[in-house]
Amino acid sequence: MAKYRKLGRTSSQRKALIRNQVTALLYNGKIVTTEAKAKEIRKVVEGLIARAVKEKDNYEEVTVKAKVARKDKDGKRVKEVVDGKKVTVYDEVEKKIKKDMPSRLHARREMLKVLYPVTEVPTVAAGRKRNTKKVDLVDKLFTEIAPKYENRKGGYTRIVKIGQRKGDAALEVLLELV
Repeated sequence: MAKYRKLGRTSSQRKALIRNQVTALLYNGKIVTTEAKAKEIRKVVEGLIARAVKEKDNYEEVTVKAKVARKDKDGKRVKEVVDGKKVTVYDEVEKKIKKDMPSRLHARREMLKVLYPVTEVPTVAAGRKRNTKKVDLVDKLFTEIAPKYENRKGGYTRIVKIGQRKGDAALEVLLELV
């Protein structure tokens, strides 16, 4: 007996489909798909969430000194002339950052193997590159999703049957985070 469903696709197509669906589920919170696909996606998502719950507090806060460009009242960088050239003025500031411990870093990299990068495009002025922003799904897993499920031992997703699809009568389901 096979350990997974083949979904009528080659291995590379199947992996891409599952990665795409997992990314969409974690980004949106729910997706509509067929029952067979949902059961495969559920395995991957539950593993990612379980790993995030386990490693969510495994970091240390470190204070670092960083150079930050000085800005004027309009938010533009302050420049001064040095040796006939205009040079940006920098200030040193101390910042607190989260430094991942080795196991959390490994978990983060394993999650990045599965999740696709997501770019959020606002509905207003869509199509403009400067208005888009990258969404860090791994960080979302650690900061938003994992704390929600810290007292739960598995069962992070729910499959709700919707009915048959009109075109091919495949059973459609709603896969959502509980």
